[in-house]
This record gives sequence, C-alpha cells and structure tokens, in this order.
Amino acid sequence: MITLEFARTLYDDSDPVHDFDHVLRVLTLARRIGPAEGADMAVVEAAVLLHDIHRADEDPQRHADEPETQDHALLAAEHARHILAQCQPTPSAAFIEAVAHAIAAHRFRNAVEPQTLEAQVMFDADKLDAIGAIGIARAYAYGGRNGQRLWGEVPPGYDGSSPDHTPHHEFIYKLARIPERLYTDTGRAIARERHTYMVAFFARLAAEVEGQV
Repeated sequence: MITLEFARTLYDDSDPVHDFDHVLRVLTLARRIGPAEGADMAVVEAAVLLHDIHRADEDPQRHADEPETQDHALLAAEHARHILAQCQPTPSAAFIEAVAHAIAAHRFRNAVEPQTLEAQVMFDADKLDAIGAIGIARAYAYGGRNGQRLWGEVPPGYDGSSPDHTPHHEFIYKLARIPERLYTDTGRAIARERHTYMVAFFARLAAEVEGQV
C-alpha cells in the first residue's frame, strides 16, 4: 500500500506548517485515536499520508471571506484515487473511496462532513496538530512566513478576514473552536489538555505585551 518513503516524495517541505513532519505528527495521533475508537487503520493511515499532497495548490493568503479557487482536500482526494488505483495489489473500490472521503472531509472550513469513523479519526488527528504547543508553533511559523505581527487585539465578532491577522487572531477565530468540532471521544480528551495550554499561553502573552509581568 502507501509507504512512508513513497508518501514523503509527494511533499516538498517548503511550507513548515504543512510539511511531511506535520503528516508524521498526524499519523502518530491517528494511531492513538483510531485503535481506541475501533477504526479501520489501513484506511486511516492511507488517508493521513495523502491528505495534504495538494496543499501547495491552495492560496495561503486567501482570507476566510474570499471565494476559493482551489480546495486542496478535494484535489488530494481525487489524486489519492489515482495513486491507490495504481497500487499492487489494487485495493477494492470501497477502500479507495473510503480513503478519498476521509481526505475530502478533513478540512476545518469545508462543506464535506466526515461520514465515516475513519474520516472522523482523520479529521480529529489533523485538527489536534493545530492546537496545543505545536499549534502555537505552527501559527507563528505561518505568521512569520506571511509577515504577520506577533500580537494584536481581536475585535468582537471577528470573522478572520482582517489584513492585520495575527496568531492571536487565529487562536480566537479558529484554534479555540477546534475542540468543539472534534468527533471522537479520544480526540476530544486530547484536545481538552491542549486547549488549556493555549489559553494559558495567550493569557501570559497578553500580560507580557501589556507589561504586567
């Protein structure tokens, strides 16, 4: 099936937020969540290894209120179908579609709802890598790459579209909402601790920005 060595060739690692290290972390989380939830790990692992192979085709500067020209999840799902169809022995059509669905449904801002346990495990593992200490590190890596400031006040009702978006804005707008969006009991348990860490970090950061500590 899909090996780590082959999957690595599909990523160019030019994006420190969605490089192959991200894929490996998601794989580790999926291997923690999937067995606990009773998922088919062959489907889950294939989906994880292929889920971001078209991330580079999505505009990293697009704001949330702007229309998408490319959806990396849908592109990756279609590409995954072709890759899996070339494997020897060839997986069943049902297996290929299960993997493709898990990939298509893994985005936070996506109309494709994870309908299977395997897709839900894929979603939760991917989202957990966006929160906690690693989530903060990724937010700042993305912010540095795109010239964002380190800190900014977030107005009430913020919709994610300000040109002054910072990692703090990303925490308020997206990262703090992730735990409530997860599907599995195992994923939610992991998320609770990671969320608590993020809340404490940004509270401390605010205090330091304001010179209180």
